[in-house]
Amino acid sequence: MKLLAVRRLLRIQRVVIRYQLDDLLFAQALPLWLRALRYALPWRWLPRKPLDLSRGARLRLALEELGPIFIKFGQLLSTRRDLLPMDIADELAKLQDQVPPFDQEHSRALIEEQLGAKVGEVFARFDAQPLASASIAQVHGAQLKSGEEVVVKVIRPGLEPVIRQDLAWLFLLAKLAEKTSADARRLRPVEVVGDYEKTIYDELDLLREAANASQLRRNFTDSPLLYVPQVYWDLCRPKVLVMERIYGIQVTDLTTLADQRTDMKLLAERGVEIFFTQVFRDSFFHADMHPGNIFVSTRTPWNPQYIAIDCGIIGSLTAEDQDYLARNLLAFFKRDYRRVAQLHIDSGWVPADTKVNDFEAAIRTVCEPIFERPLKDISFAQLLLRLFQTARRFNMEVQPQLVLLQKTLLNIEGLGRQLYPDLDLWSTAQPFLERWMRERVSPLHLLRNLQQQAEQVPHLSQMARDTLERLNQQPQSNPSASRSTAHWPGRLLGALLIGGAATQGLLLSLAAWPSWAMLAGGVYLVMRR
Repeated sequence: MKLLAVRRLLRIQRVVIRYQLDDLLFAQALPLWLRALRYALPWRWLPRKPLDLSRGARLRLALEELGPIFIKFGQLLSTRRDLLPMDIADELAKLQDQVPPFDQEHSRALIEEQLGAKVGEVFARFDAQPLASASIAQVHGAQLKSGEEVVVKVIRPGLEPVIRQDLAWLFLLAKLAEKTSADARRLRPVEVVGDYEKTIYDELDLLREAANASQLRRNFTDSPLLYVPQVYWDLCRPKVLVMERIYGIQVTDLTTLADQRTDMKLLAERGVEIFFTQVFRDSFFHADMHPGNIFVSTRTPWNPQYIAIDCGIIGSLTAEDQDYLARNLLAFFKRDYRRVAQLHIDSGWVPADTKVNDFEAAIRTVCEPIFERPLKDISFAQLLLRLFQTARRFNMEVQPQLVLLQKTLLNIEGLGRQLYPDLDLWSTAQPFLERWMRERVSPLHLLRNLQQQAEQVPHLSQMARDTLERLNQQPQSNPSASRSTAHWPGRLLGALLIGGAATQGLLLSLAAWPSWAMLAGGVYLVMRR
């Protein structure tokens, strides 16, 4: 195992030398002792011809050569435009999720091992030549005995040891960078590698992807907006996923879409609607919406429907984040920059001592130029970059829960720009958000919340009973102590009743009379002598 780790390190070193990535490191403001290290590196004693490549291109090519794990890491980095210089982020965005397939017989053996049966016993037909090959898995076409056409996704062999080794080196480099460079500390490389570690291990579990696909399919059952292929759970394992094979047009194949007379304007608008529906209605959104994972159905081109595959990466938001995000976006639409600034402070996204006037002026400077312009004239990537640069002046921390959302929004921008460059994202999104906000304060929504909160009462009552029983079972050897603690069970119950009243949403509805009764009884028990 140690020999493998050393071999891997030597390979990484060769790639670093070939693409002169050490020059990128020594170009930073480093401590004196680390700058002196360059003279201890033997390959730097020799004359080197400068590569006719930008620093971003050198980094991208190096990651491609180092293999699937580094490719995925580069893809993740490309979404963190708040942390990277624009030229490097643009190059990393070019990384393609295509790698050579692994041996067909090995693939068949892995599938048979996972399913516990021969391929011929499970499938009426199995295509040995893969349909697609990516950094984590590859996909084969097949047909079930019952006649359904399916795809079989299988995880690449031998990935986990390589992942562990690569992550260990990445963490080591990240920690070294944080210790030696103030700029690196601002970029928080250890946090970035930690995010990547979680993402990559999640993608190795195909049962998780199957569950995500099932949930997304259920969210859009009978929807004209989005179709998600069916998962065949009986044939799914941690390293094998079997699901319905779909036939559609890749969303970037504009020629074929035009040939079938697809309504491109409606298609682009539906992409925006799907995004906001997943984020705000469901709080469960496909967070890997690059063009390779998005297709368009050929059935009704005048009423186009998207098809989504590869649900390995899914994002979600809390109710609080949903609310703050919606209010922020609506305030942006209305150009209420003071409201945007105040919401950032209220949510804790920027420090509480931030001066609202200064933050408002900075946001206005960034956002005002983008309004009343078609999508083709707006770069949301540039906008996000400028917003993050502005926010850093006010010590805004990057919100981890919003990173996947930002990545997805950038993907939506790219698709919209290709499908219908004149799409007005604002006019498409604003009605959806306003409707969602109205529904949140509707009587039906409030009643549903009260019903959900009422379900917590039995648990609250049981907790109170258990606590009182424990108190009654405590020995009371001192009579004075017994008298002094006589009212504590009642006071504790009173406190629990008050908490239950608050949980019931007392202030949300005057009709919530049980909450008023709980509050009154709780106050009496707490205050009595």
